[in-house]
Amino acid sequence: MTTLEGTPNPEAPNPQLPIVQKLRIRYTKRGRLRFTSHRDFARAFERAVRRAGIPIGFSSGFTPHPKISYANASPTGAASEAEYLEIGMTRPCDADEVRASLDAALPPGLDIVDVVVAKSGSLADQLQASSWEIALPGVVVEHAQDAVRRFLATDEVLIERMMKRGLRTLDCRDAVLALSARSGATAAGPCAILAVVVRHDTPSVRPDDVLAGLRSSGGLELGQTPLATRLAQGPLDSDNGTVGDPLAFDRDAS
Repeated sequence: MTTLEGTPNPEAPNPQLPIVQKLRIRYTKRGRLRFTSHRDFARAFERAVRRAGIPIGFSSGFTPHPKISYANASPTGAASEAEYLEIGMTRPCDADEVRASLDAALPPGLDIVDVVVAKSGSLADQLQASSWEIALPGVVVEHAQDAVRRFLATDEVLIERMMKRGLRTLDCRDAVLALSARSGATAAGPCAILAVVVRHDTPSVRPDDVLAGLRSSGGLELGQTPLATRLAQGPLDSDNGTVGDPLAFDRDAS
């Protein structure tokens, strides 16, 4: 067996080329593609990498895997404008060319919108909070605003979620940093729209958890299926409760 000089462990089974560059990628889930599960997206992305001819690195061992690190994927059924992942490359590539190649290889709705060269630090550490918009078809804004006032006036809102290890009780109020309701519209007609900023905890509080809390503490009544869209996720500005760009440092350091 011929080993590859520069690999972390050149004597490991099936040694691979070393990683010389890391790229951080922002992608979206739009329209009907919001129903794509994390596992489905991972398969689609790996196929897109092969179609685009991206020189991605692989792990060593008997079953090499592509060097892809996913960070805080949104729940299945939620749309998103701010999903992130990181890939390791075996040769330096132009970030804009990689973005165009991968975007062309993915179906419309799964769109690559930003690619930057990683400079330092951990991408996951930058994802401290998310900003969500939740459309409530059939709900008048006054009813939603009343539920929001009651929710925010409560110190603790306990909800239950079924997890891998069974039913777990979570305090969804503690993770909500900002919450408001305004009038809006969907294809089905007028509706109320919630704007929510949620801190990333363990376990994470999802849009469905916030809605469950609004039902239990604020008396919110839902008529039709809500549509949640993640608008942003990144570093949290604790002074004003806003969510920043997790790739800003990488761009500024270029």
